[in-house]
Amino acid sequence: MKKTYKLYGMSASLYTAKARSYLRKQNIDFVEFGVNNFHYSQQLLPKLGRLIMPVIESPGGQLVQDSSDIIDYFEQQGGARKPAYPSNVVLQAISYLFELFGSEGLLRPAMHYRWNFDTQNLPYIKDEFIAGLAPANADSQTEDALFDFASSRMRKACRGFGVTEQSETLIEASYSEFLQLFSSHLQDFPYLLGHRPTLGDYALMGPLYAHLYRDPAPGMLMRQQAPAVARWVERMNTREDYWVEHSDVAPPLIDPQSLPTTLKALMQYIAVEYLPEIEAHVQFANHWLRQRPTLEAGTNGMDDPTTRTIGRAEFDWRGIRLTTLVIPYRFYLLQRLQDCFQNATRQAQSEIEALFADTELLSLLTLTTDRKIERPQFFEVWGALRADATVAEAEA
Repeated sequence: MKKTYKLYGMSASLYTAKARSYLRKQNIDFVEFGVNNFHYSQQLLPKLGRLIMPVIESPGGQLVQDSSDIIDYFEQQGGARKPAYPSNVVLQAISYLFELFGSEGLLRPAMHYRWNFDTQNLPYIKDEFIAGLAPANADSQTEDALFDFASSRMRKACRGFGVTEQSETLIEASYSEFLQLFSSHLQDFPYLLGHRPTLGDYALMGPLYAHLYRDPAPGMLMRQQAPAVARWVERMNTREDYWVEHSDVAPPLIDPQSLPTTLKALMQYIAVEYLPEIEAHVQFANHWLRQRPTLEAGTNGMDDPTTRTIGRAEFDWRGIRLTTLVIPYRFYLLQRLQDCFQNATRQAQSEIEALFADTELLSLLTLTTDRKIERPQFFEVWGALRADATVAEAEA
């Protein structure tokens, strides 16, 4: 008998889309609920400590929160039908890179195309938010107030991710470039690393499905400019294998010794699109940490333990200056890439270094905050001071 899990999230939620796609591809039996579900609000929310999604509840009542942690939870049980992690460590490193970029680096176009196209999007978005957030049988006045509150917060977050009047045209051009690059790659491969979805696919699925495929304005744009990407989105939402435009006899994953140029082009795109931002955020975080030498490990350093940002960092992006929110969760994902690299053999490390140098991403392998981010009990908190950060902090 199959175990039936419960997924709590929202149709319009980026991170729920990442987890849902994984569950479907693994043929895991689950039922999806909104975070407006009574059980979520009365039983799960007090344990989670904040309204956050997605959350998995196991048949035995265990809770797993965070899309990456959900994937790891099932992978560690050894029951993955299509493992998200390649066995080859070079491909693992690439997977972690796209996990970081898919989860965080595409937020600008995702938020821009959701919240700056009200004529096309607003009726749909309002209905989606009410469906996922409003209590059952809420009256229209309550629904309107709830949407006004939620959309106001999201529009503010949109600006916090660097979406401004100055950046909008560049965001659209950059996203168009990404669609072209990904489309080119998908001409030869059904998924990012070959003929099996891996961690990077699930991370890309978050923004590309929840915002950029489902929302009316960007959904039409994707279908017009990049139908191959639209088909990839649809393919990522199916349990069954899908062999329509690609062969079913190819190796599951690409050869790490002969990476396609289309994949390297996507990695080089990340170097331009996202590397300046994450570098600025790490620099900001280290300055912030060094101003707080007595910060207690196991806390987020803020008055409110549910706060997810620590400030704003400024950086150069595509010829303009952007200021964006510094979110420690991003360092958690960055650490996953770096842990993969550090745990590799010396030979594999050399191969990863060569690849990341070739694609102008080498600094990601050593770009660290003075304290690691940890996630005990569903919160991002700072760990103990790293041994190699002691001198830097003392001199600050």
